[in-house]
This record gives sequence, structure tokens and C-alpha cells, in this order.
Amino acid sequence: MKFTILAPLSLLAASASFGVMAVPVAADDHMEASAPALEDVLAHERRDDDRARDQYRNPAETLAFFGIEPTMTVAEFSPGGGWYTRVLAPYLAPAGTYIAFQTDSDAATYRSRAQEANAKGWTERFKESTAEMTGMSAEDVMAFEIDEMPEEAAGTVDRVVIFRSMHGLNIGNNADTVLKAARMMLKDDGMVGVVQHRAPEGASYDDYGARQRGYMRVEDVVAIFEANGFELAAESEVNANDKDPANWEGGVWTLPPVLRYGDQDRAKYEAIGESDRMTLLFKKAD
Repeated sequence: MKFTILAPLSLLAASASFGVMAVPVAADDHMEASAPALEDVLAHERRDDDRARDQYRNPAETLAFFGIEPTMTVAEFSPGGGWYTRVLAPYLAPAGTYIAFQTDSDAATYRSRAQEANAKGWTERFKESTAEMTGMSAEDVMAFEIDEMPEEAAGTVDRVVIFRSMHGLNIGNNADTVLKAARMMLKDDGMVGVVQHRAPEGASYDDYGARQRGYMRVEDVVAIFEANGFELAAESEVNANDKDPANWEGGVWTLPPVLRYGDQDRAKYEAIGESDRMTLLFKKAD
């Protein structure tokens, strides 16, 4: 299922060259700093272990499609292992602002006290690791759970990005809460960029919505955003993978990087690569 661009985005034409846009208020302290080139950030040695996935995740093309500039304020939801954090935080630190946010740890259930302690310690750990990576002070790194969003964050964000997380938000009934927080953070012209594992055309909701397989139907992602005051602005095929039938009994985790079944059919799954993905850009609805 393909979508055409539904609204003109003049920023997209300029984004391919990574030009400079208006500096957000949050970046006042480092307005004079020179913004780094994205290609230099992507080539940095901190990404030596990450770079093999560039062929599947296409960071330069994805960020260009989202219209992300180095002077912007960008909020990443649920950074996880930090693959995109190691691109975005150094790219934005000199002249823009990077924000990380996560769901409310008090609202979750846990398998063990150790898991709970790990979840509740995320904010401090993330600030420290990001500070070490960027050379900032941990006190200057903005990271929070959505129930603790600082008042000063409201209306300051140019882009919210959600990478490969919509399936978890959907099955955990957290999508509305996260998108409400995203809308509060965004400027009036702010946008949300989404990359999500894509279900096959013609797939049923029972197989790819009510059941957790990691993949979602495009129409279901769009519907969730529409229910929260957004509309689809554009779609890109930059992260598509036509080798992935997206019908694995073991879900998306059958493929790299997880390789759920270990060495069983490993060469087959590695030849396919990472999942087929939708790449969507949403704006606030009028």
C-alpha cells in the first residue's frame, strides 16, 4: 500500500543539502557553534559498530526526508540501544537540541525487581551516556519520562522521531499517551517522523495488529495518528526492503539484527537483511 504526498512540504527540497533553518529557542546557549556535517557524524569512529546497518536504516536519507537540520530541536522517543542517538545527539549538540523521552516507568509492569530498577534508572543512565558521547554536562542533557515532561519543553520541538516502536506502543495501549506528549512538545509547524516495520499488502488486522509480530499495517499507523490530531503529510520508500515478505511466524525478530532462531537458516535471513519498513511524516491536523 502506497501513499502519495498529501501536503506540500517546502522544507523537504531544502533538506537534502542539510541547510540551516531557524535556530530554536532551546539552542540559544550554543547559537554561535558551527553545525557539524551529517556525513562527518555518520563517519565518526563512535559508529564503527553501527555502520553495517546503514544499508538498511539509511540514516542520511531518512533524516533528510524528515527535514531534520542541525539547528533544530529534535525529540527521540524510546532510544533503546541508542543506534539513532549516536547520530542525532552529536549532530544536534553543537547548534541544536537533542531530547530523549520515554514512557512512564511507574505505569508499567515488570517481570522482576531487577527489570523494574533498570527501567526506573533509565533517565540518569541516558543523561550520563549522552553527555559522555557529546562532551556536554549530564545536567544539560534533556531526557525524561512523559509524566515528568518539563514545562519548558512544551511548544519547542521541531521534530519528534519514533523509530521501530509503534508496534510496541500499539500492543501496549500506549500510543495515545505518547502521541499526546509529542503533540504538546511540538511547535505549531512541528512534525513527527516514523519508521516502522511494515505488514504485507492485504494483511488482516487480526494478524498484524491484535497479534504482536512487530509489523504493522500502514493504515493502522495512520489511523492512530489521526485519532490523536495528526495527518499524514508524506511517505517515503527509503527504508523499503522488497526481499522481506514480512510473514514470519516468529515475527520481525526472525530477521537481523535479532536473528531469533540463531544459526538456523541464518544465511537465508542475513541475505534478506532487516525488515521492510514504512517511513512516514505527520503534521498537526488543522
